[in-house]
Amino acid sequence: MSSSEVLVHLNQKALNLLQEDANKIEKLIEVQMENLTTRQCPLYEEVLDTQMYGFSREVDFAVRAGLVPEAVGKEIVNKLERNLAQLYEALNRKG
Repeated sequence: MSSSEVLVHLNQKALNLLQEDANKIEKLIEVQMENLTTRQCPLYEEVLDTQMYGFSREVDFAVRAGLVPEAVGKEIVNKLERNLAQLYEALNRKG
């Protein structure tokens, strides 16, 4: 493998790992959205906030290491933040 092939492989691997972690957070958000009829759980919200913070640090590292373009990293984080905001809006309307 040439060095450029290795770099492409590392970039793709980093992007795949970030996407897997983003999908896990997305699943947490979906589960909470499906359970809006149950009472609001501050602990669940705290877990989501902690997961989001950790994920944003993960993306920041990948961007700074040159493994993922900054625009791609921001788009992944922004999508999750929009979904999380929708969840919090729904919880506030319910409450």
